Parts: sequence; C-alpha cells; structure tokens
Amino acid sequence: MEDRTVAAPETSTTRTLAAPGCVLTYEIRGTASGTGPPLLIVGSPMGASGFRALANQFADRMVVTYDPRGAERSRRTDGALATTIDEHVDDLHRLIATLGDGPVDVFASSGGAVNGLALVARHPGDVRVLVAHEPPAFQVLPDHEQAVAACVDMHETYVRRGFGPAMARFIALVSFEGPLPPDYLARPEPDPTRFGLPAQDDGSRDDPLLGLNMIAVSEFRPDFDALRSARTRVVIGVGVDSGNAVAGRAGRAVAQGLGIEPVTFPGGHDGFAGSEYGRTGDPVAFAEVLRGIIDRPA
Repeated sequence: MEDRTVAAPETSTTRTLAAPGCVLTYEIRGTASGTGPPLLIVGSPMGASGFRALANQFADRMVVTYDPRGAERSRRTDGALATTIDEHVDDLHRLIATLGDGPVDVFASSGGAVNGLALVARHPGDVRVLVAHEPPAFQVLPDHEQAVAACVDMHETYVRRGFGPAMARFIALVSFEGPLPPDYLARPEPDPTRFGLPAQDDGSRDDPLLGLNMIAVSEFRPDFDALRSARTRVVIGVGVDSGNAVAGRAGRAVAQGLGIEPVTFPGGHDGFAGSEYGRTGDPVAFAEVLRGIIDRPA
C-alpha cells in the first residue's frame, strides 16, 4: 500500500536579509548537498508559515521558504502602503544570490507565481525550473476589464472602510465561477459577517493582500516573449478543483500565452496546504506532482 503519511517536519533555520525598505525573513531546511538544486517556495501574500507541510515533503534537498515583503515577519520599514512587482523581483533576486548555489528551482503560488514569472522574465539565470501555480494574471483574461475593476474596487473599499468589507469582496470574486459579467460590480455587496469577518474598521491599512499588493498584481501582464526565450523551464499549474474560478482561469490563460499545457495539481488554489491557516489540502499528493516536474531530466 502506498504510504500517504506526511513527512516528519525538518528542522529549519531562520535567517534575515536586509533589503531597501524591508528586512526579509526566510527559512532553510536541509542542505545544499541534497539530490537537486535548492527549492525555493514562495507565495504572496502568504508567507513561509503557509508552506510548512509542502516544504516538509522534500527532505532530500535544501528547501527555502520566506515571508515576502510586507507579509508576516518581513514588515516594511519605510512605511510604504504599496509594494511593487519590481520590489518583489529584486527581493527574490537578492535572496537567490545570497543562497549562492546557482540557479534554483522555484515553486510559486498565487501572487508569488506572478512574482516568479516577473523574476524569470528579468533574471532567467536565477531559476532552472519555475512552477507557477495559479498566477492571478487577470490582465490576460477575456474579461480582464471586469476582473481588474473588481480588484481596484476591493482596494478602494479597504482604504475607505477597512478589512472586513474588502475581504468579503475578495472572497466573492475568487469564488465566482466563469467569466465576470459586465455588471459584476453592480451586484449586491457581500456581507462580511456571512464569512465571519468583522464589519467594523480597525483603522489599519497595511494588509499585504488588500492594501500592499492588490493594485500591483491586478496591473501585471506577463512578458510572454521574455518567458518563452528564457533558459528557465516554465510550468503553469492549475488545481483540479479550481474549476472556472478566476485564479484557475488566469493560470490556464497564462499557459495558453506561453503555448504550453498547464499541469493539473490536486485540490484548488491552496491544494498544497496542510493545516496551516485552518485549511487542509493534500500536501503529500501535491508534492508528488511537483517532484515529478522538478526531478524530470532537462
């Protein structure tokens, strides 16, 4: 019978890396003497804590997870209320250079997948294999005007009214099946209490999803020419359960723009999750698919 047990947690070492306007925090498991190049696992706004179950499946190689700029322990030190894709790319480039082991393999999810695509377009020598899982590159969707307008509306709601009302709009958007109709924003406003969210405004405006990153991600358009010409092998992943939700549709659209077929992963947008953040996917099955990609001979 196949062993479906989650691998025992590996001891991790926490380190920091100074960058302009931020001190990045990252974690290292294993050593560079493993069976392949270091595996860098990145998200945005999700930090290292969201990828522990997945990282623990790769005990045979060095695995690096990190908190992206503005999220979890990597708080901005300059007070900026927006983070650009360029800043994320510079952070990743700086982190990979610090590891000092040549090109790395990268698994990147959600906003991290957007940042990973931008990294490969600018620094293709940094990455041997990029697996970009459901990048929310809404600009390449046929209904991009509605999708981008929904993101702008979400951000503006956050600025005006705080986390709860804006997050309710985010949940409604990512749960919507199929292309967004022209009147999407005219639909009734979702009630934050329906999702267990606060209706009151706590006054903060530095949420990494709704505040720092929302506009930059919504404006991102992949540089397909640079990605196709890069020495990096780029793979787009889409969750089997993602259906016609906007992130899955965006992933398939990016794959089409690259002229490749997307790879199907278990679960949905967070199919890699263990019990982090109260969500459970199947990190063992997810890692099997990921390993089959990164261990495949060039």
